[in-house]
Amino acid sequence: MASQLTLWVRDVEVPVLTGIYSEETGRPQPLRISVTATLDAQAAYGPETPLSASRNYLDLKAAITAISTDGVHYTLVESVADTIIRRLMALDPRIAAVEVEVHKLAISEAGEAIGITLMRTRD
Repeated sequence: MASQLTLWVRDVEVPVLTGIYSEETGRPQPLRISVTATLDAQAAYGPETPLSASRNYLDLKAAITAISTDGVHYTLVESVADTIIRRLMALDPRIAAVEVEVHKLAISEAGEAIGITLMRTRD
């Protein structure tokens, strides 16, 4: 019987250089990013199971926060999501899939959520 483990970090707000319009470029925009990573799991997790049997949640958060400090201007928020996915997939071959949700907070007028979700699975 195969098992999967899903780790997630939700609603991390970070300032990111992104956008295509003149009013967007040159200054960071606030994004709210959530990441879900699916790993091949062990058959069982006991009380003494070490962290090496999983992934540290902070690795997911670090992949998000690195976006705000890397100095790159991302034309599309899709490229923000893609960068996070590639960073996480490179960390651990056990990561079978990553899903990244990006909300563009600056364009919300009435509290609605506007953004994208990108999911990638390992071949």
